[in-house]
Amino acid sequence: MKRTPIIATLVLLFSLFTGFAYAEPAVVNINTADVATLASLNGIGQSKAEAIVAYREANGPFQSPEELANVKGIGSRTVEKNADRLAIK
Repeated sequence: MKRTPIIATLVLLFSLFTGFAYAEPAVVNINTADVATLASLNGIGQSKAEAIVAYREANGPFQSPEELANVKGIGSRTVEKNADRLAIK
């Protein structure tokens, strides 16, 4: 009994699934993103995402991603971890 088709199928399925693990995360526009989208950022949960939206409504749009550190509860380390995903378009 030949096992080549079974092994080939398993290798193909494994390569498809591992390919998704290396997909680039989406860029988040911090001036227009909703709470759910902001909560997808590393180190940002529901309450911090709500604080970002409240800060944005009170102070206007962010001029740079680094300004995100002005939001209470968000430090420069969190901004650094998410630097490649933050945009202000």
